[in-house]
Amino acid sequence: MGARHGDGATGRHLEGSSRVRVRGALPKVAVLIPCYNEAMSVQKVVSDFKEVLPGASVYVYDNNSTDATADLAVAAGANLRHEPLQGKGNVVRRMFADIEADVYVLVDGDDTYDASTAPKMIHMLAANDLDMVTGVRVTDSPSAYRPGHTFGKNLFAFLLARIFDRAVKDVFSGYRVFSRRFVKSFPALSSGFEIETELTLHALELGMKFAEIETPYRPRPPGSTSKLRTFRDGFRVFRTLALFFKEERPLLFFGTISFCLAALSVLLAIPVVKDYLETGLVPRLPSAVLASAIMLVAFLSLTAGIILDTVTRGRHELKRLFYLSLPTLSAHADDEQGGGGRT
Repeated sequence: MGARHGDGATGRHLEGSSRVRVRGALPKVAVLIPCYNEAMSVQKVVSDFKEVLPGASVYVYDNNSTDATADLAVAAGANLRHEPLQGKGNVVRRMFADIEADVYVLVDGDDTYDASTAPKMIHMLAANDLDMVTGVRVTDSPSAYRPGHTFGKNLFAFLLARIFDRAVKDVFSGYRVFSRRFVKSFPALSSGFEIETELTLHALELGMKFAEIETPYRPRPPGSTSKLRTFRDGFRVFRTLALFFKEERPLLFFGTISFCLAALSVLLAIPVVKDYLETGLVPRLPSAVLASAIMLVAFLSLTAGIILDTVTRGRHELKRLFYLSLPTLSAHADDEQGGGGRT
């Protein structure tokens, strides 16, 4: 099921086992399922994850569903909670704030992801002391993806690789496993489906250890409709990436703007300077004024980039220090064993 990260790590974990141990201790696992009108599939999703992860707590967060999603989730044995603010990002923010666990499994409630991959993802996270494991979607069904989704996935993966010099295969996967360190240091600023991009960007920003593993991906069950809108949500994801680029690479962002403005200013100034050298006059006064103004803006943009780069560095240091203040999964397991283990 795909390449593994760090195969030489400790061998105390039973890969494929539904109850993954960390240094002999069972971590507290929470399965988080955000749902909006998923009555066609939520019961099966909850049942599947309770079967493959019998020791986990399964939480369904209902996001103002108008169908029987909530009732069916309870009937399947899930812990039901509600998030009134509409949007997947708002639901994930509430989940991460409310739920206390050692390992978090985030999965959509549309029954498109394979539950049997979850123990392998948890094993990979625990065995290699990672902060995130992403399920890379693999499918033979053309109907599993919406039109343009594959192109958008590849485009954003390419852009992220250029910006961060780190390859990511599936930016938009909704099937992920996280450490407590990741969850409790994640600010969750997005409100909608761009939350998946923000999850990846958070790991890249702090230089976290993460891995990817292939997982089967299937079409939605008959009668179930996707909430994604290709162009609207694609634009929101692109906006998120652009804003993140501005905030995380301000010197490069504003430096690029400065270079373009300076080049434009020079192009406008060339005929003005040429006339002055030949005649000693400045007959193109408006062009001279415009070129000067654009060059001033170019220097202002460069100055802003330099200042913001310093501010960003300080913000990164604070976020990194908070992230490091949280224990790793293996360190938490050592504390549990030292204190007599989990009861």
